[in-house]
Amino acid sequence: MSGLIDLLYPPFVGGRIAVGLLLLRAVAGFALFFHGLQKMAGGPFGWMGPDAWAPPFLQFLAAFSECFGGLALVVGLLTPLAALGIAATMAVATFVVHMAGGDPFVRLRGPDEAEPLVGLPMALVRLGGQGGSYELAAIFLTIAITLLLTGPGRLSLDAKLFGQTRRPAAHGTETRHARL
Repeated sequence: MSGLIDLLYPPFVGGRIAVGLLLLRAVAGFALFFHGLQKMAGGPFGWMGPDAWAPPFLQFLAAFSECFGGLALVVGLLTPLAALGIAATMAVATFVVHMAGGDPFVRLRGPDEAEPLVGLPMALVRLGGQGGSYELAAIFLTIAITLLLTGPGRLSLDAKLFGQTRRPAAHGTETRHARL
């Protein structure tokens, strides 16, 4: 099992980086939890409506990954699995739903027929009009990928549960799971 844990978790970092990862996990995790909870409460197999492009099972997986993956991020439990589910969900939201649907990166409030801001391309920023934007999905995707690459940090349940199984690092130095 130690080999699998070493594969899934980079070294559990401590200090200020661990505090930063905790804040990132908590804020993103709670936001994802509330987005997913709304979908779970409203019908996890049909929250996209009757004419949805995604089958009910995929709608459920998206709602589940946001809701329970968000909670897992908050406490730092099974972070790689939670981050992978969230990354997959947010990649679909970013690229398949919003970008393919012609939504801009950011849609600002304004008149429906407003001109682009200071010559910025309409694919990046749009004032007014109908539709959404993909900045929030892209931010959540980036956070999930970041957590996959960095791990949850020492201020997590993962570090408490799996940090002690690490072998000592080479050169007789302190183990990679040193206490905070």
